[in-house]
Amino acid sequence: MTLIVENKVLKSFCNSLSKTEFITVDTEFLRDKTYWPRLCLIQIGGPGQEAAIDVLAEGLDLTPILALMRKPDLLKVFHAPRQDFEIFYRLMGELPFPVIDTQISAMVCGFGDSVGYETLVSKLIKKKIDKSMRFTDWQKRPLSKKQLNYALADVTHLRIIYQKLSQMVDNNNRENWIKEEVNALLDPTLYTFDVREAWKRLKIKNPTPRLLGIIREVAAWRENAAQSRNVPRNRIARDDVILSLAIQKPRTLNELGMVRGLNDRQKNGKTANKILAAISDGIAVPIDDCPKVLKTQKNKGKYRPTSDLLKVLLKLKCEEHSVAQKLIANSDELDELARNDGAKIRALKGWRREIFGEDALALKHGKIAVTMKNDKYRIINI
Repeated sequence: MTLIVENKVLKSFCNSLSKTEFITVDTEFLRDKTYWPRLCLIQIGGPGQEAAIDVLAEGLDLTPILALMRKPDLLKVFHAPRQDFEIFYRLMGELPFPVIDTQISAMVCGFGDSVGYETLVSKLIKKKIDKSMRFTDWQKRPLSKKQLNYALADVTHLRIIYQKLSQMVDNNNRENWIKEEVNALLDPTLYTFDVREAWKRLKIKNPTPRLLGIIREVAAWRENAAQSRNVPRNRIARDDVILSLAIQKPRTLNELGMVRGLNDRQKNGKTANKILAAISDGIAVPIDDCPKVLKTQKNKGKYRPTSDLLKVLLKLKCEEHSVAQKLIANSDELDELARNDGAKIRALKGWRREIFGEDALALKHGKIAVTMKNDKYRIINI
């Protein structure tokens, strides 16, 4: 068990890892009180060695770690790394590469949707992880032996998991399936934060283009404020307050003061003026430049039986091919397929079309059927 707090030790550790075929990587961070995740620990494992790097150690230079993340001939193995990638993207201005996500590998190998790390440790290594440190405060120092054991387990077991899953993937010739999913995970737009897109997080009933235009401006104000102060967006204003501002459209300080949920600072002074300016901008934007309202599909209930039948087929095909349903299609995509043979969805492209999409279209047009015998579903040709 190693905790690295010195630059000399970190450089030596990273140099030794740079000569290996792959490394396993995980992070520990906190973000319950901040907008951006606060990185506290980076765990890295290689053949016969692993270490936790104390990111909060005074004067520690992370350059050797970032060099590993950029090394083109060193595979970086993560499990469900969306938040890890967000952290490294902010540190590096780019994403680690090349990488593999063992959650994707496990889904391709039939371990179910969004399979957790603990599940893979249990099924593939026959061990249990002590979860008591899951909600620990990783900012506090010194770290206990129990904390370090928990953190390092995330990269120690991951080596074995990766090797076993890789063998399963090779045996089933599914490397291209994984490559497609990993490439999607490496899209930099997933880790950038356009404040003009923040409005899409809100749930809005009966929207109009004008209402959405105002919400877009006010939500952008909130996002900018949260980023600049590094606090969660709801610490600036709750979603319901953003909606109230857009609906009531206050134009003066007096009108703004009538909106519930704003604090005193937001009802007066510079902050109040910024809110009023955002509302004014939303009102002034040309209607053609407002977000478009997606029309609700008519006769949606008409296609419900077809959608339900497609869900049964999806389950059958995924069981047959030992692949997670989530990788093929979600409920919204099945609804779209029920309405439209030419739906722009994943299930009608590439390997997904081969194992599900073609049969889905055949089912819609009566060329195959799903039946049941002895409490088991099966597919028959017509």
